[in-house]
Amino acid sequence: MLSQYKFWTSLSFRIYNVNEMPELPDVETIKNELSPHVTGHQFTEVEVFQEGAVQELSAQEFSRRLVGQTIGDIGRRGKYMLFRLSGKETLIIHLRMTGVLLLEPSPRPYKHTTAIFRLDGGVNVHFIDQRKLGWLWLVDDESAVTGKLGPEPLEPSFTTATLHNIVNKRNIPIKALLLDQHAIAGIGNMYTDEALFYARIHPLKRANTLSNKEIKLLHEGIMEVLKRGIRNKGASVDTYRLPNGQRGRAQTEFNVAHRRRERCFVCGSPIEWVKIAGRGTCFCPSCQHNDTM
Repeated sequence: MLSQYKFWTSLSFRIYNVNEMPELPDVETIKNELSPHVTGHQFTEVEVFQEGAVQELSAQEFSRRLVGQTIGDIGRRGKYMLFRLSGKETLIIHLRMTGVLLLEPSPRPYKHTTAIFRLDGGVNVHFIDQRKLGWLWLVDDESAVTGKLGPEPLEPSFTTATLHNIVNKRNIPIKALLLDQHAIAGIGNMYTDEALFYARIHPLKRANTLSNKEIKLLHEGIMEVLKRGIRNKGASVDTYRLPNGQRGRAQTEFNVAHRRRERCFVCGSPIEWVKIAGRGTCFCPSCQHNDTM
């Protein structure tokens, strides 16, 4: 287990220079890695240190209602983690910008701890969040929190035709559309850059001007980069870590994301950077030429 001191001090520079929140492959990885350690376990104590993280309930009521419930399974919707409980409620966690969930033997809080979930059998899950932006819910109905999210891109129902219908309705940059969680759930900034590079689409190109061929390639790209990200257990370019403290490897296979001014692996052109919808965007100006600009 990576010591908490080393974990946070090693990230103190990057956190103010990268600012990437966990995206679909990262959250899916946390779910997959955490599940065997917590499923079937009962909450024995919940301690909240950042009361503002708890939504709609007081921190005291949130903790009281969790204690005694057993985790049946863990799901994911977009970037939200869903802990479905024996009492028919769901604990929902959104890690936001810098949140991580770590399995720790120590029951004591570390620096930047938002909450500690103590389970039977000595299992402790620490929600650590340096910027204190993460959210916690305990709800009877998951859809009250996740109901407005768009389709899940890795579900079989997300077809090329589905994507075609989404992009044809919007006269905005395709990068901005893919970041819209109400349009498609979970893709996020890094993997959007990678999917657009796969399809050779400029991020500023208007969504409703994409050709059928481009939409087909973009659909393939979304599938490929998300599945590759999950295989590589997420991207550790910022604070993201697996529950055991280890780093993900997805960033080692990025073609454009976080490679500003580096050379494109395909054509050798310098990777360029532009801000779209408030997010830093990396692309290759040669491979991703915008023919509508």
